[in-house]
Amino acid sequence: MALPDPLPDNPMRWEGWKLYASANPYERLCLDYAANPSAALIEANCRQLLRWWQKKLPLKNQPSNPLAQLLRSGMDEAPAKLAEARTLLLDPESRSGIDAELLAAEKTAALAEFQKFLSFVLTTGALEHAEEENLYSVGANLGLEAAEMKALVDQELVRWGILRTVAAEPAAAVTAASSAAAAGRAADPSAEFLRMLRLSELDEVTDDQRDAFCNMGEALGLTGGEAEDLIDAYLEERMAASCASAAAPAPAVVKTAPPLPRPRPEPAPFRPSPVQRAEEKRAFPNFTSPLGIPFLLVPSGSFQMGSEDPEAAPNEAPVTPTNISAFYLSRWPITNAQYEQFDPSHRSKRVPGAGDNHPVVYVSQADAVRFCAWLGEHERRKYRLPAEAEWEYAARGLDGRKFPWGNRLDNGDRANFADSNKALPWADASIDCGFAATSPVGSFPRGASPFGMEDMAGNVWEWCLDCFAPYPGRERTNPRGPLNGLRQMQRGGSWKSRSASLRASARASNSPAYLANDVGFRVLCECEK
Repeated sequence: MALPDPLPDNPMRWEGWKLYASANPYERLCLDYAANPSAALIEANCRQLLRWWQKKLPLKNQPSNPLAQLLRSGMDEAPAKLAEARTLLLDPESRSGIDAELLAAEKTAALAEFQKFLSFVLTTGALEHAEEENLYSVGANLGLEAAEMKALVDQELVRWGILRTVAAEPAAAVTAASSAAAAGRAADPSAEFLRMLRLSELDEVTDDQRDAFCNMGEALGLTGGEAEDLIDAYLEERMAASCASAAAPAPAVVKTAPPLPRPRPEPAPFRPSPVQRAEEKRAFPNFTSPLGIPFLLVPSGSFQMGSEDPEAAPNEAPVTPTNISAFYLSRWPITNAQYEQFDPSHRSKRVPGAGDNHPVVYVSQADAVRFCAWLGEHERRKYRLPAEAEWEYAARGLDGRKFPWGNRLDNGDRANFADSNKALPWADASIDCGFAATSPVGSFPRGASPFGMEDMAGNVWEWCLDCFAPYPGRERTNPRGPLNGLRQMQRGGSWKSRSASLRASARASNSPAYLANDVGFRVLCECEK
C-alpha cells in the first residue's frame, strides 16, 4: 500500500486519494498496519498527502471543473481526516486499540471464510477424515488457531446432525500447513486444489462460491487466473461424467407395481385480474414504517418463474407458472442504521467505509428472521423474509423481463456489480458503477423493478424465507420451498457478482449460518385482509 513516487497529480490515475474517508486510520495514510509502520513513515505519508490535497484547494473556486466536482467533499474533509489518523497512530495507547480492532476484524473475516469452506464440505451430509484434514489446512493458511477451527467444526456438525469419520487432528494439520507456508507453496498446488474441488461434489458454482474457491486456490499458491481455469476444468469434468452416466443403459430391474397413491386435491388456480390489482392498490396504500423503512405494494399477479436463457443455470428450470397474492416489500435492503436499532452491537461488524445508509451485511439468515420478528412486535404488523417466488415476482413483474429494469445490462448505471472498481478475476473492466464495494441503498434508481423496488440486482445478495427445492414445472399458487434444509436461498447477486447473477431468475444458496460482506436482506410485510 506504499504511496506512489511521485504522487500522480491527476486523481483519475490514482485511487489512493479516496482513502482519506476510511474508518481505518492506516488506510487513510496509505499504510498497512500488518507491516507495523514506523512513526517516521506515518509522519512522511501524512505530509505527502496533505501537500497533495493543498495543491487541489484552488479548485474550490472552479465549481464547474470536473476535478473540482470529483474532489469536492475531500477538499473540506481530507486534511482533518489525515491529521486525525496521524494523531491516533502516533499515540501508543490509541494505536494499540486500533491494532486490536483490526486484528479482531481480520479474525472475523478469516472465520467467515473458513465457514464458507466448511459449508461446501457439509453439503454431502457427512464429514470424511480427508475432508476435515483439508479444512484444517485451509484454516491454518487463513491464520486460524487449531482450537477455534475445531470448535466451529464441532458446532456445525451438532447443528446439522452430521456425522464424521475418524476425527482429524487439527494440530497436525496446522503444523503441516505451517510447514507448507514456510516453504512458500504446496507440493503440487494444482493437484491439491482439484482434490478440494472434487471433495465439494458441486455440479454448478455460484459467483460467491467461485470467489471462495479462488481465495482457497490463492492460499495454496495459485494465481487467481490459474484457480479460475481449474474451476472451469472441474465443472467440465463433472458435466462430462453426468452426460456419460445419462447415456449409459440402465440395468434391467424387475419391479412390482406399487399401489397407486390416493390423488391429493389441487387448489383451484388463482389468476388475479387487472381489476383485482387495481382494487388492491386502493385498499393497500404504500407506507413507511416507524423505523423509517418504506414499503411498496406488490399487487397480485401471475408470472413464469425460472428461465430458459442460455446463461441460466440448471436449477432455474423447468419454467414454472406461478401465481402470487399481494404483499408489501421494502423498497431497499435493510440498512446498517435500521438493523442496528435492533442489534446495536452489529456496528462493530461494519466493513470499512460503510455508512448508516449502506445495506447491512455479515448477517445470517437466522439474524434476518429475528429482525423481522422484532420489527413485527414493535409495529404490530406481520413481517418476514420474502419467499423465493415472492422475491422473483417483485423483481420481474408480469412481463418476464431478464433484469429488474428490463432486458439489457446497459452502462453500469442500473446496479452495483463486479466492474472495473473491483479487484476480482471476473470483473468487467468495461463498466464503472462508481463503487468498490457496497453502495448506499437507492444509489441506482434507474435499476428499479416494475413495482419500484431498488437494489434487487447487485449490491448485496438477499436472504429468502425458504430452502432450496427444484421447480416442479406445474402451476403453483403462493409456493413456499422447505423451511428447513442445508441450503438457504439467496437472490439478486451482489457487488462481487458477474452480470449473469443479476438476472432476476438467478438462484443461489448457502448455509443458513453463512456470513459475508455481500449478503443482506429485505423485509416483506403481509397485507392484512
